[in-house]
Amino acid sequence: MIFRKIVMAFAAAFLASAAAAAEQPAAPMFWDIKERLPKPNLSALPRLRFLTTTDFPPFNYLDRDSRLSGFHIDLVRAICAELGVADKCQIQAMPWEQLEDALERGRGEAIIAGIAITEDTRAKYAFSRPYLQFPARFMMQKTSAATEPIYQKIRGERVGVIAGSGHERMLRDYFPDVKVVTYTRQEWLYADLKAGKLAGAFGDGMRFAFWLAGSEASGCCRFAGGPYLAPEYLGVGLALATKVEDPALAAAFDYALQQIAVKGRFSELYLRYFPVSFF
Repeated sequence: MIFRKIVMAFAAAFLASAAAAAEQPAAPMFWDIKERLPKPNLSALPRLRFLTTTDFPPFNYLDRDSRLSGFHIDLVRAICAELGVADKCQIQAMPWEQLEDALERGRGEAIIAGIAITEDTRAKYAFSRPYLQFPARFMMQKTSAATEPIYQKIRGERVGVIAGSGHERMLRDYFPDVKVVTYTRQEWLYADLKAGKLAGAFGDGMRFAFWLAGSEASGCCRFAGGPYLAPEYLGVGLALATKVEDPALAAAFDYALQQIAVKGRFSELYLRYFPVSFF
């Protein structure tokens, strides 16, 4: 517990120093710009087919004209351009339950569809490094939103969270002095926060960002503190998956993703699809 408090105090000091910047939309950077990743040569690759779904907006979905669109689709195009294989790239959508079999049968070379990185999936796939993570965030009414060190300012306060979630476990472990109020439905949590029945809500930053940007929030609230990344509670984020015996292709994606991030292309895509940044 002492070690955790030291870590939290250090994190609070760091976050407080970045408070002004956090008020503006910001894109995360997950790559070391000084790291030198080898540039792959994919000239011998006959084609590069990415498999995805149509039911994961804003990452991949069908637009009004039934065209495959979304953050993942634009990211794939940027990856292919960075690897110099744009003319060989294809993107195919299919039901989620068919993705694994399609990759195994050679109907594609990679999956970009939010497959969780776990011990079990690592036995089936070779993954790129994560290109996007999902932090936990506090959300509070604008008139009473706290600043870091937030754990000092919410002691004894009622904080809502979805019951049984990784966010609930994280809230109880990292902020043991708050009064945890659990909800089984997200809309009930939002309603109580908006009505002032809670000092704050704790949960998935991306989901919160969509609510903050929508009409239901009516401009009532904003993020406070954070972001908090905790893979042991929330997972390690999104990555591209290839066949387990094709780690070289996953490494090629690492190179492309790093270059996209360093050149600012990832930031551009992120802010296009997530105008209310969850970082």
